[in-house]
Amino acid sequence: MSNSNALNPLEAEPIPKLIAHYSIPTALTLMVNYLYNIVDQIFIGQGVGITGMAATNVAFPLTILSNAIALMLGDGCAANISLCLGRKDAEEANKTVSHTLTLLVVCGILLGLSCGLFAPAVVRLFGSTDTAYADSLAYMRTIAWGLPFQMLCPALTAVIRADGRPQYAMKFMMTGAVINLILDPIFIFPLGMGVVGAGIATVIGQAAAGVLFLQYIRSPKTIHIRRDALRLTWPLTMRILSLGFPSFLTQAMTALVQIVMNNLMRRYGASSLYGSDIALSVYGMIVKVYQISHSMFVGVSSATQPINGFNFGAKHYQRVRQTYRLAAKIALAVSTAWFAVFQLFPRQLGMLFVSNDPVYASCAQVFFRLYMLTFFLYGLHMTTASFFQGVGKPGKALLIPLTRQGVFLIPLAILLASRLGVYGALLAVPVADAASFVLSLLLAVTEFRRWRQKGWLSPQEK
Repeated sequence: MSNSNALNPLEAEPIPKLIAHYSIPTALTLMVNYLYNIVDQIFIGQGVGITGMAATNVAFPLTILSNAIALMLGDGCAANISLCLGRKDAEEANKTVSHTLTLLVVCGILLGLSCGLFAPAVVRLFGSTDTAYADSLAYMRTIAWGLPFQMLCPALTAVIRADGRPQYAMKFMMTGAVINLILDPIFIFPLGMGVVGAGIATVIGQAAAGVLFLQYIRSPKTIHIRRDALRLTWPLTMRILSLGFPSFLTQAMTALVQIVMNNLMRRYGASSLYGSDIALSVYGMIVKVYQISHSMFVGVSSATQPINGFNFGAKHYQRVRQTYRLAAKIALAVSTAWFAVFQLFPRQLGMLFVSNDPVYASCAQVFFRLYMLTFFLYGLHMTTASFFQGVGKPGKALLIPLTRQGVFLIPLAILLASRLGVYGALLAVPVADAASFVLSLLLAVTEFRRWRQKGWLSPQEK
């Protein structure tokens, strides 16, 4: 093992090269995943109108919740695989991916059935207005059929990334997105199927991508499915869930924020200049555009997880520290660039979705600028949470999203909305971003100071 060529690339390759290798395919994969919703929103905005856009926004928390479960399983699996490979435990890695496949199939089927059966109650809970109720119900019942496939994609993306082949996940997701992009305008315009057509196009695209992911997982590069390990055992299942729970909480809290904000837009939008339907549809549009920028941060933070996990398991602590510092710098640079886009071109972004309504365009301009007021600080909390997740400390990783969304954002949104209406609800987001930036910085500095005290880092490593 003295020859660097015999080492695993995670412990031998330059860190910038590794981050680029893992982050770019992951970020592009997630962007493509979010494009399912962006494409639906654009075509529905042009073909159905504002109530159709409001309907897709009402259903969006369902997509986030399914991703929450998928990422809990996928990230938990990937984190454990990286730790196992770092300590040369291939058997445990193989059992982990086998368990995860069983969990994905079971959870996907249960979630799809539940959402199909309880769709009327769910769309009301998620903030539908009376005028958007019929479209919301139809769209949610349609996309429920694709939830098992939708869950496969983000979960197995994490597994494929841990297997060292992130570019494969990107190709599979792009295949599904292209299918969706082709079918959306066909179903919405010449066939006149409206939101149902958009939902069917999404399901077909997700199913195609899901089948490709399943084909890959049959013969991965460094890990292997074991039939005898498909039967779940309690200790390993809990290990996967505990390592992946921070990812679940981040997404679940995002869904809860979306549900709360939908209801605040519906309630306080009625007394604003814009009305409930425009406020609800513009907020949903902003969240979906935001998801494109968000995917870049997920790409960077997810890229560090196998690097951190392997090197922490191999006791290469200096490389873990260097990885975190570089990832934090990248995240802050990206957040500053997106902050400029959101502040300079909010009206133009809104008009991509609805081009002939000046009230909608005005609402988009105001909402974008308030919602993204401190976006230049965004990203560090995700990098820090991924760092703690990668080194096997899910408790600290869990604290960051819980504090950002559960302690700061949701209570502030409710409080400020009661005083300032929809504008107060939107202002809660930049406050939460600033608070989570400070918290993440303190947690990281404290952790690395402890490492230096243990002698894991050289004294000059600051």
